[in-house]
Amino acid sequence: MNEVTVYTTNTCPYCHMVKNFLKKQGLPFKEINVQQDPAAGQRLVETTGQMGVPQTNVNGQWVLGYDPDRIMGFVHA
Repeated sequence: MNEVTVYTTNTCPYCHMVKNFLKKQGLPFKEINVQQDPAAGQRLVETTGQMGVPQTNVNGQWVLGYDPDRIMGFVHA
């Protein structure tokens, strides 16, 4: 079972692209909107050192931005 979490904001076009990509792949994911949950945003920066979104955690591996190949590289078959 893959564990996928996508960190997003309301206005980020790449966030929508990542979510749409995951849906097309049939990969369930949890979304954390850092605009609505600033504490989660702060934890994200402390964890990854990055402020930008989307950031996707795939089975413990971080993918910054919209990078479908990298996301699929961390997905367990």
